Amino acid sequence: MPFLTVRIKALAEHLEWFLHESDFDSRLSRDYIRLCELIEAFEDMGHRLSKIYTRTGDAGTTGLGDGGRTSKTAVRVHAMGDVDELNSVIGLLLSENIQQQLRDLLLAVQHDLFDLGGEIAIPGSALLSASAVARLESEIDNCNNELPPLKEFVLPGGARAAAICHHARTVCRRAERIVVELSNSEQVNSELLEYLNRLSDLLFVVARTLARENEGKEVLWDRSRLNDCS
Repeated sequence: MPFLTVRIKALAEHLEWFLHESDFDSRLSRDYIRLCELIEAFEDMGHRLSKIYTRTGDAGTTGLGDGGRTSKTAVRVHAMGDVDELNSVIGLLLSENIQQQLRDLLLAVQHDLFDLGGEIAIPGSALLSASAVARLESEIDNCNNELPPLKEFVLPGGARAAAICHHARTVCRRAERIVVELSNSEQVNSELLEYLNRLSDLLFVVARTLARENEGKEVLWDRSRLNDCS
């Protein structure tokens, strides 16, 4: 996770300047020491990434980014796994032949999700950019402005890329639910929940866009079937 190390180092350098140039209390001093410990932990993790298996998880625990360990059945680990799965499904979508603008958008989302997953893996950290949610909202508006108004519910499908995008949307909703569950017992930054909530909306409008490409059509729910059942 070299990019996380760089971000933590940047925070440490900023705090170090603050400690030397300003009045500070013991709490800030402790924060600086903690940042230095995190840097050492990530650098050690970077060395260990060259070895694929470590045997440290054979007893059913896994390591967190702060150096601690927890059960692989812990809510935090479930959240990390669901975000990882979401990123993987988006990666599958990117293997399809989609327009470059959407490709760039989804690649940026993958980077955001890696930051988001890192934040979950490091209790008490804040890695997701504060502007990420506003950026998603802007992208949702841009995509939605190009689509006709919905007059009926959309069924997942229409084209392979659209179906994969709908799959990503449902995994995103699951990831959101487990992060909400985590927030009920531990501190979670509100930006994480906001991001996942907006992302599922973005994936919905992207799926609509993909379904309509190359003169394709969206699959709409057939309301008339209810009349047939009466």
